[in-house]
Amino acid sequence: QVQLVESGGGLVQPGGSLRLSCKASGHIFSIYSMGWYRQAPGKQRELVATIRNTGATDYGDSGKGRFTISRGSAENTVYLQMNNLQPGDTAVYYCNAHNVIIQTTMVGRDYWGQGTQVTVSS
Repeated sequence: QVQLVESGGGLVQPGGSLRLSCKASGHIFSIYSMGWYRQAPGKQRELVATIRNTGATDYGDSGKGRFTISRGSAENTVYLQMNNLQPGDTAVYYCNAHNVIIQTTMVGRDYWGQGTQVTVSS
C-alpha cells in the first residue's frame, strides 16, 4: 500500500509563513502528480496547488500569489510554502498523490493524506 505522511501545520499569526511537507512511501513505481488541497469548516475541499512529474505546476485560486509548491530532493516528496497567511487560509490541508502506479499491480489510483491543520489567528 501507499502512505502519505504530512507535516508542518500549526498555528500562525496573520502575515506569517508555514511550510507543509508530504512524503509518499510504499511500493511505488511512479506518481503522475502530487499536490495540496484544503478544506475549511463548512466548505468543500478545494485545490491549492499541484506539481506534475515533469515539474509543471498548477495553482487553484486559493494558492495563487502567496503559495509555492515544489518537489523535494527526496523521492516522492512535495512541499507547500505558504507566505503572508491570512485567517481565510485556516483549513485542514490534505496531500494528494494522483495516478500512483504500484509496482506489484501496475494499476494507478489516487491517495490522500490524513490532513494537517493550519490555523491563522492573532
